[in-house]
Parts: sequence; structure tokens; C-alpha cells
Amino acid sequence: MQAKKGDNVQVHYTGKLEDGSVFDSSIQREPLGFTLGGGQMIQGFDTAVHGMAVGDKKTVTIPAAEAYGERRDDMMIDVPLTQVPENIKPEIGMQLTLQGGNGQPMPVTVTNMDEEKITLDANHQLAGKDLIFDIELVKIG
Repeated sequence: MQAKKGDNVQVHYTGKLEDGSVFDSSIQREPLGFTLGGGQMIQGFDTAVHGMAVGDKKTVTIPAAEAYGERRDDMMIDVPLTQVPENIKPEIGMQLTLQGGNGQPMPVTVTNMDEEKITLDANHQLAGKDLIFDIELVKIG
């Protein structure tokens, strides 16, 4: 039986960058479960699992456009220091969470600072990167 759109599947995976560094893995955890074609996963991962059978293993390279997209300049936000809460002492590399326009939390990273403002990067940390996944289909259904 091959995995098809609408199937509930479970996979083990290891995600790596092109330099070989691992950014995430399910190997020491429970397998990742999701509905194939349900929009829960990045497009390239979903596509890679489609057609696999239980026990199949594969390695796929997912281009940035099918992963977290390209880095976007409009996701860089300058915030005047006067608007930064007093209890936050920003430093370059610091992770913060803003509230998005729809009330959803939006993780950002401080990328620059000067006497008047800080610059926040709201791009996903993996935006602009091609991702390599080792995938094993563990269960269908």
C-alpha cells in the first residue's frame, strides 16, 4: 500500500542543511504523524512522502521555494527603541515573540541595533535554505 493524499501517515525523519548540520530529527522521539496533502507540512516534504510504502526510506533535497520560501526583505522590521518594553534588553541574535496582526505569535530575531532602533527579522529561520531530509515511512492509517 502506498501513501496517498488524505492518508494519516507516520514518519521518522532527519532534517539537514546543505553543510550536513542537523536542524531537526524525530529519531529519538515518537514518529511524526500528519495527514498527507492536509497542508500541515512544507510542500516538498508532503510531496516526498506521497507514493512511499511502509518501510520505504528515501533522502530528498527540498528547494527553499518548496520549504519555508525565500528570505523576504519585507519581513525585516525596524522598531524604535522607544517602543521596546523596558524589561527587554535587546541583543543581536536574541529571539523574541511579537503578536502578529491576526493575534498569532510571530517569532523574530534581533539582527541589528543602533542608538535609535532595533531591526527584527521575522523570516522563518530556515527561509532561503534548501533542506535535505532522510525520511522513513513507519505507518499508514
